[in-house]
Amino acid sequence: MKNILHVTSSPRGELSHSIRLANRIIDRLTARFPGSNVHINDTVAKNYIHLNAIHPVAYKTPESEHSQEQRDTLYSSDLAVNELMHADIIVISIALYNFNIPSALKAWIDHVVRAGKTFSYQSGQAEGLLKGKKVYLAIASNGVYSDGPMKPYDFGEPYLRFILSFMGLTDITTYRVEGAGIPGIMETALEKGLESVAV
Repeated sequence: MKNILHVTSSPRGELSHSIRLANRIIDRLTARFPGSNVHINDTVAKNYIHLNAIHPVAYKTPESEHSQEQRDTLYSSDLAVNELMHADIIVISIALYNFNIPSALKAWIDHVVRAGKTFSYQSGQAEGLLKGKKVYLAIASNGVYSDGPMKPYDFGEPYLRFILSFMGLTDITTYRVEGAGIPGIMETALEKGLESVAV
């Protein structure tokens, strides 16, 4: 039995290839770990606010000294961090937009990458605090970025691998649905992506 957190970032909902790919991963996981709990964080629906002037001050202020305004501002961030902390497995579905991750997912990242919560410099060097968890990335794209001439233009997966590892999430496996906008490939892109999942 595992606690599985599914972080989605597509506005297309169940029509999204990235969400369908992530759901296939989750289906495999729940078959492997019967009785697992699945929690969904839809970053589009959550509409995380962009960091403002209150956030950096609140992040550095001890929780016991937070003002009501700071508590209100950090509510969504604290909830998102707690979801990560309690998850055994994290599945993130990503549609590549303009060669990178959706802005909704980037906003979520800005709320969970927090000193003293998910990483620390206490030892003098950066140390991720979210250890011992498994991460799956479910990436969908109209182009082909896993290999070939467009690979250097995929800024999504390299960034995600870096920022997740920065928080201690180093055990990362990627599955893709790609070529969904290319004639001759698009017809079977989703099927091939789903069939590739081996959890």
